[in-house]
Amino acid sequence: MTKLRKIILWVAMMIIATSGASADVPAPKREFRGAWLHVIGQTQWRNKTVEQQKAYIREQLDKLKDAGCNAAIFQVRPHADALYISELEPWSEWLTGKRGKAPDPMYDPLQYAIEQAHERGMELHAWLNPYRVTPGNETLPADHLSKKHPERFFKFDNKVFFDPAYQENRDFICEVIDDIVKRYDVDAIHIDDYFYPYPASNGARFNNDDASYKKFGNGMNRADWRRHNVDLLIEQIHKTIKDRKPWVRFGVSPFGIWRNQKNDPRGSESSGLQNYDDLYADVLLWAKKGWVDYLSPQLYWSLDTKAAPTRKLLQWWNDNANGVDIYVGYDVQRTMNSADTKAGRPNELQTKVEMSRKLPNIKGNVWWHGYWVTGDYKGAAKELTNKHQSTMALVPAYGDQHVRPQKPSGVRLVKEKDKTFIEWDEVRHGNSEKSTDVVKYVVYQYFPDEKTDIENPETIICVSPYTKVEIGSPGKGEHYVVTSLDRMNRESEPSQSVTVK
Repeated sequence: MTKLRKIILWVAMMIIATSGASADVPAPKREFRGAWLHVIGQTQWRNKTVEQQKAYIREQLDKLKDAGCNAAIFQVRPHADALYISELEPWSEWLTGKRGKAPDPMYDPLQYAIEQAHERGMELHAWLNPYRVTPGNETLPADHLSKKHPERFFKFDNKVFFDPAYQENRDFICEVIDDIVKRYDVDAIHIDDYFYPYPASNGARFNNDDASYKKFGNGMNRADWRRHNVDLLIEQIHKTIKDRKPWVRFGVSPFGIWRNQKNDPRGSESSGLQNYDDLYADVLLWAKKGWVDYLSPQLYWSLDTKAAPTRKLLQWWNDNANGVDIYVGYDVQRTMNSADTKAGRPNELQTKVEMSRKLPNIKGNVWWHGYWVTGDYKGAAKELTNKHQSTMALVPAYGDQHVRPQKPSGVRLVKEKDKTFIEWDEVRHGNSEKSTDVVKYVVYQYFPDEKTDIENPETIICVSPYTKVEIGSPGKGEHYVVTSLDRMNRESEPSQSVTVK
């Protein structure tokens, strides 16, 4: 992989000089740069052949990587169904056009997406929705779980949901998650903002759990009881994941408002729908208890939306992180459609990125949705590529930061025909997987007059699972070092330097 850093840096400086981009909020070395790739409502998936779907996955990942992203959050269970081979749930209609219909010829989209993401040095987070069963008036087959145990489900707004009150449902959802974590090399399990149902489009609010409340409520306030039911699932999911593979993270993407200040002095200066009161999701409790590894609050509004001002909500989430990483979710379309008049900018993208980087507990961004990035909506991808995500970033590390993986050895330059490669010896590990296993390598490039400094993100030219990387035609005196990354994104000391003679 060739990267002419001098040219790139010169171009970047020219862009800053001519575009008003801020030079005092530099791109960090560690930053989560994710994008959601959903399948629900995306008819292009089921209208493609298997080979076209594979090509589509590759194309989306290529374009996200080109835009500086280092993680894809891929939807694999939109409605109690599967975009992977499962003995627990049927194939998703969003993939093949009919619930239960397998791809033909057979392939595993989740496994393919993991392989392709990892080849590109990116993470793959498997995104599930825990409670939704149908998107609308769908006729479910007679052998569906909701037909066998109708008491464990409720219907609201013409949709079917698992009832969060039932331990059997929590066990089943965790069985699905454990099956994924056990069989797939996912970097994280990710769930979104659907807990108890949102109000219906006609304004009706959920109140369809009389039977389970009567059975399990034990005199609790109903709102507290509902929150407790969701708390139990979140805690159990966390335990399920960590018992199986401690390095796999658990992330939640909640609605952007926890509570409004008018209802709770701890709340934000906002007046919109609330996680705590409307969806019965006490997100702050989950962070405080250590049941989640990261939160991606959906701050999809414009900076100064009256009911939900992103400027104030971003600060609020930073101040209430409770020790977990915050990767803030931004809506690409609204961001590019809205001008930041306070800063005199034609859109809000730069301001939102700068705000995220200035706050200590905001460790990155997630773009909703990824197709707006890959489709370069109003130049979003170009702006990310050329300005805000022009350097590579490593995903934030987690776990014990005193632990470091083994550094690479045997680093050498190899010429093959008219190309030059850097290669090194693979850092080997045992047969059983561990959090300290080396899964990726980082290659740093330095010019003859540059000091080796692996904290400078401008010197990263490649993140790869492979032990051989093309570097094109390097100049005499350029030198390179390589580091290892383990499953928790902890980085080794740099290898010995190799210099072009």
